[in-house]
Amino acid sequence: MERRLAAILAADMVGYSRLMELDEEDVLLRQKAHRREMIDPEIESSRGHIIKTTGDGMLVEFAAAQDAVRCAIDIQTAMVERESASTTDSRITYRIGVNLGDIVFDEGDVFGDGVNVASRLEGLSEPGGVCVSDIVHQTVADRIGQPFRDMGSQRVKNISRPIRVWQWTPDAPPEEPEITQAGLHQRVRFATAPDGVQIAWASIGEGPPVLKAPNWLNHLEYEWRSPIWGPVLTELAHHCRLVRFDQRGNGLSDWEVEEISHDMMVRDTATVADAAGLERFALLGISQGCAFSIRYAVENPERVTCLVLCGGYLRGRLMRSDPEQQKLFEALSMTIRDGWGSTNPVFRHFFTSNFIPDASPDVGESFDELQRISTSPENAMRLWNMNARIDVTELAKQVRVPTLVLHCTGERVSPIEEGRRIARFIPDASFIEMPGNNHVLLGGTPAFDRFFEETTAFLEKHNR
Repeated sequence: MERRLAAILAADMVGYSRLMELDEEDVLLRQKAHRREMIDPEIESSRGHIIKTTGDGMLVEFAAAQDAVRCAIDIQTAMVERESASTTDSRITYRIGVNLGDIVFDEGDVFGDGVNVASRLEGLSEPGGVCVSDIVHQTVADRIGQPFRDMGSQRVKNISRPIRVWQWTPDAPPEEPEITQAGLHQRVRFATAPDGVQIAWASIGEGPPVLKAPNWLNHLEYEWRSPIWGPVLTELAHHCRLVRFDQRGNGLSDWEVEEISHDMMVRDTATVADAAGLERFALLGISQGCAFSIRYAVENPERVTCLVLCGGYLRGRLMRSDPEQQKLFEALSMTIRDGWGSTNPVFRHFFTSNFIPDASPDVGESFDELQRISTSPENAMRLWNMNARIDVTELAKQVRVPTLVLHCTGERVSPIEEGRRIARFIPDASFIEMPGNNHVLLGGTPAFDRFFEETTAFLEKHNR
């Protein structure tokens, strides 16, 4: 066995099985042509060495990280031109990951943490893109002259520690948006749930504490760069001590978990509240986070000062007597199952257009990116199914803390009737209708301004 430090490039074809099913012979011929005419010569000219290949990918060793990254970018740039004549559904596209680490060579194969991380980075990459580890980015950032987007720390399969990831894509903007000062001072911590799952949480800001329950998908670090969540988090941090966490199976919390359920989400909320040292606090619920918040408030009335519930529901889609909601659930389930990370933009457009129909194309793309990197397709489906089967209608009647319910009038994911239902079942709840069609608040919109106007006054009164 031989051990040495090396840069490892891991490449994989996106949707290989699907492409082979469409036209096996054509895919194989094009793949061989790409290898013979461009990929293998590019690797050789970059002083790389192919360690092994599979039907849809390869592992390549480089002596220098700069050579590996330059080779990866050149390959991906060339592939855009070489596959431009193919239809979107039949286009051959690669994902590439690059890591620098200690590797072990044994009988013609390669092993070690450096290889494992490179493989996981490849899986995180956007189709046509390149993901690199933080150590690689530090090594090459000033030498490559290409923009990389900071994806924050990521939880990846079979790697116990979070890994900071940077991504290059052919259409990346020349400059990365600056992270807010609040985000710069955030510190991520980990709390252990009763079943041993590690839950990532963070606290930012000063003042009366507000604990935000998790919504559809979150990422404690990446959200600060999101044009959707960045403005929301920054504004909240100006008024309170904001504590938030990534739900299990998502973000920086453990992904490989045995149970994802409503019970566990509420227990994880309790775990984070204890870890953050919160004695009494307000609960902020957005989307399905409203159901988690209602249950926690009923079970722990001595700790909750008040509830702020936005865009939520008491009943998941499959618990409503509404055929249209069930059809929407089935359609979006198919999108998650078949289109998560797909190169076909139709999948992403359908999902995003339901959540934030009033968003600009750039904001919509950022929403898709946040979802894609926040969890795996399998966990996304588990969370989606859990949310569809929530029903806290009877618990809502037992809430005994001041409650503010806010809802956009035209949203599709959780129709306005669901917001009214929350306010109707929670005793003495206040209900505010906000203009717009988005399920998620967007900065610069009337709904955003109305939310903070109402929420700030409510918290000042009840969260002392």
